[in-house]
Amino acid sequence: MFPESSTGYSYEDCQATADWLRSQTAVRPLVGIVCGSGLGGLADALKDQVAFNYRDIPNFPQSTVHGHAGRLVFGTLKGRPCVCMQGRFHLYEGYPIQKITMPMRMFKLLGVETVILTNAAGGLNQDYKVGDIMIIKDHLNMPGFAGNNPLAGPNDERFGVRFPCMSDAYDRELQQLALDVGLELSYSDFLREGVYCVLGGPSFETIAECRMLHKLGADAVGMSTVHEVIVARHCGMRVFALSLITNKAVMDYDSEEKANHEEVLQTGKHRAEQLERLVSTIVTRIEHNNNFA
Repeated sequence: MFPESSTGYSYEDCQATADWLRSQTAVRPLVGIVCGSGLGGLADALKDQVAFNYRDIPNFPQSTVHGHAGRLVFGTLKGRPCVCMQGRFHLYEGYPIQKITMPMRMFKLLGVETVILTNAAGGLNQDYKVGDIMIIKDHLNMPGFAGNNPLAGPNDERFGVRFPCMSDAYDRELQQLALDVGLELSYSDFLREGVYCVLGGPSFETIAECRMLHKLGADAVGMSTVHEVIVARHCGMRVFALSLITNKAVMDYDSEEKANHEEVLQTGKHRAEQLERLVSTIVTRIEHNNNFA
């Protein structure tokens, strides 16, 4: 049997989940948002909310991480229909990579055209400060180098092609839009653009690993997002992604610093409001740019 059929992520399963959700809410989202660690407040900003616990949604995985609520929230952001994942899934939770990315396929079948992903990440770029927001312009997919890619296994052409292009994974128009909005909101001091590297986790990176990733061109490192981006692009959705730099990666053996998850959640609280304002303003402008054409 195919790996998908034993674990329930076939096209038909994703369609059944999307159909069930459509029968429960009148909201027809054009934008799908994924909230990273400590950034679930984005979902709370939605008006006319209809929320579902992940455990109540047919075929849906469960989130097991503190700071990830485990709710799918439908509603409107400044009048735009959206769906928001409050809590995502990670390789380190023990899920097969296809399960982590199943919500992206469900987004597609719900009619979502643009996906906005947020995450908490460690800063490798020495110019970055804790609290900076990095617009992701490209990624390094370390698990993919080792053969752990969400598109491995049989390809269903109804979702997308066998060999999707990734050189344009992050939509350049949306990156520019974010920079323009950042300028208007006076966020330019802490808004960056850079390359995100994904690792499997859950252990944080060693000093040697941080140095290596920095040399390879990574500006920030984390444990999520890239798998979802690959599947979203495979499905033909536009992608925009942001990292909140919640800690500086330790690059020096003399340093007393240590990465920890509490620090990540603390920084999330501190910057969350500005990140929410940035994302909600971008969402209101997407249509004005004819980006849904």
